[in-house]
Amino acid sequence: MFEITEKRFLNPTVVLMKINAPRVAAKAEPGQFIILRTDENGERIPLTIADFDRKAGTVTIIAQVVGATTEKLAHLNEGDCLHDFVGPLGRATECEGLKKVAVVGGGVGCAIAYPVAKKLHEMGCEVHAICGFRNKDLVILDDEFKAASSKYVLMSDDGTAGEKGLVTDALKKLIDSGEKYDRVITIGPLIMMKFVCRLTKEYEIPTVASMNPIMIDGTGMCGGCRLTVGGETKFACVDGPEFDGHKIDFDEAMARGAMYRDFERHAHEETCNLFKEVK
Repeated sequence: MFEITEKRFLNPTVVLMKINAPRVAAKAEPGQFIILRTDENGERIPLTIADFDRKAGTVTIIAQVVGATTEKLAHLNEGDCLHDFVGPLGRATECEGLKKVAVVGGGVGCAIAYPVAKKLHEMGCEVHAICGFRNKDLVILDDEFKAASSKYVLMSDDGTAGEKGLVTDALKKLIDSGEKYDRVITIGPLIMMKFVCRLTKEYEIPTVASMNPIMIDGTGMCGGCRLTVGGETKFACVDGPEFDGHKIDFDEAMARGAMYRDFERHAHEETCNLFKEVK
């Protein structure tokens, strides 16, 4: 069993947990993910590794409470145990040889972007981090990004945190000011990544996008994370989750992702009602 050693909410709908999982922590790398089950009868869900501590044997996960399983996860407390915690899975972020990188995160995707920024920073790479949120109440990992980057730009849609505007506004401003990046790494909502990649393509800057948001089963068997990259069919969980952002068919991925929203919403509502009945 995998004990929850720390739990805290980063904002009203995003929870951080540290899990005692020494074997996973020993081999975990930024960009990879785990699959967990909250209980014996629970569904399997993939969550990207947000951080790890090899010495302590812990793996940090950050989840947004949007579905039935994340709702169950949010009701667990320190000292409780997860039934399954498998990983690390997926391909790790390629960091070797990079001297200057812009890491662009949006919303809860910043939880995935953080370990990438942290590792690059520790390797001596100059990291410019751009993080975007709808408003100040949804900001997460602010201090962590400041510590893991030489330049940190916080953006919000309504201007209540950092600068008002989109992450693409900040990235374009940096590029136009003369910043030259070996690579841009973007992680967040599909629509955000689409426009980040469209911008960097104009400037011919190599860009990697994490397709973690479309993963469901995590093994390639369900086909839910099927996408087209450079005209070829790929699966985010087994072939990625990171791909050349200039070759991804984002419109196709967004259309497929929309197919599951009603089901996810219904399952979440049923789970919330169950917890209300227990109370």
